[in-house]
Amino acid sequence: QVQFVESGGGLVQPGGSLRLSCTASAFALDYYALGWFRQAPGKEREGVSCISSSDGETYYADSVKGRFTISRDDAKNAVYLQMNSLKPEDTAVYYCAADTSYRALVAGRVSWWGQGTQVTVSS
Repeated sequence: QVQFVESGGGLVQPGGSLRLSCTASAFALDYYALGWFRQAPGKEREGVSCISSSDGETYYADSVKGRFTISRDDAKNAVYLQMNSLKPEDTAVYYCAADTSYRALVAGRVSWWGQGTQVTVSS
């Protein structure tokens, strides 16, 4: 059973930055595709960004391209999401996710979820 611990969420003004972190306990993430999803109030959960385990291939939703950067540090068993130039429409609960298949993760088929961390962008 994978257990994720997410951190880094909070309240930030428009144009600001946040860095989300997600670590796994008692589970090595080396061979798993990792990603971040988000769910805003009244909306369906959507994929934000994913990173493969093999060659570091990445995926970004169009709404975050050029502003968000996903990275992973397998030595620390962690995945990160650097979020810059934040907008009010980025407000959501952000979830860390993992799957054995990168293509499945990009398609939204997730095997393991984190508990979520709230990101609020407001002045």
